[in-house]
Amino acid sequence: MTAWLVIAGLLCLLFVVMNVFTWTEAATLILPMSFVYAFMCLASLYLCRSFPLQETPFLSVVGVVTVSSFLSAALWLAIGKGIATTLTRADSFPDLNAKYDSNIPLLLGIGMLLFVLGIVIHYLLLAFDSARSAERRALELQVLAREAELKALRSQIQPHFLFNSLNSISALTATDASAARAMLLRLAEFFRKTLKLGQQQFIPLSEEFQLAENFLSIEQVRFGSRLKFEKHVEDGCTEILVPSLILQPVVENAVNHGIAHLVVGGTVRLSAKRTGSVLVLSVSNPCDPERPNSKSTGVGLANVKRRLDALYGSDARFTVASNSHDFRVELLLPAKNSIAP
Repeated sequence: MTAWLVIAGLLCLLFVVMNVFTWTEAATLILPMSFVYAFMCLASLYLCRSFPLQETPFLSVVGVVTVSSFLSAALWLAIGKGIATTLTRADSFPDLNAKYDSNIPLLLGIGMLLFVLGIVIHYLLLAFDSARSAERRALELQVLAREAELKALRSQIQPHFLFNSLNSISALTATDASAARAMLLRLAEFFRKTLKLGQQQFIPLSEEFQLAENFLSIEQVRFGSRLKFEKHVEDGCTEILVPSLILQPVVENAVNHGIAHLVVGGTVRLSAKRTGSVLVLSVSNPCDPERPNSKSTGVGLANVKRRLDALYGSDARFTVASNSHDFRVELLLPAKNSIAP
């Protein structure tokens, strides 16, 4: 309506400049005609929806626009004629009806032009809305694809861990049946704890560290005194949210590809510190420089990296550093106590 008020003012100015009407006549006749036409031009939206540009031949669009604008302008002129006749009969503007009749061709052209302008604006609005909808659908598909990837990655964790654990239990049954039984019991307890937490996307760091410690306690049944672990967590880090089970593959890698190859064993060190808005998690372990090449499928660390990429993109980093005696994995994550939906 604000836009049409501007259009009405410009039309009044046009007719006054052309000496067709006085300012009083123009304001009395053109203003009500303009506001009536403002609602009539809304009908152009339905025409645009009924004849979309992408699906309608160009000549058909031109024909529809021409006919609809002519009919709308003709109806508008009839309404204007009624207003002009009423004002003339009321003796308010004796010459208004005659002036109106002499300028019907001009008013018809203006009416058709305004209706065509309404059609163009509505086509543009529909195109913009269509582009927005397409962009929204693309983002929704991207989110769904990311969620599907995350579910697939997380579904790899438990089978991979279970496979390695069962291999360890199988090896223990021939040498130490009681240790194999103790490992089975701890494994069952571990899966009970991870059943709930593993279904959550993010959990507090304190719970993630507890899961890592539970896993190491299971492995201690197999390695005995050869496996030790230490934990160093700075104050203020325990409530930061991290992806669930993000450390398990890293700790598992430290045990199976580090401690397992050392005769005297070693210590797996877990640490967490906050640097500004970044949470730094690290897992380090000693390793044998002459250890055999791994024959694993690379599910563990590759899984962690892909999960971080899917969840955080460039906001997270995954680094691996090693030398002849030590192996270290570091995860840099956004330090957040809540995750926006």
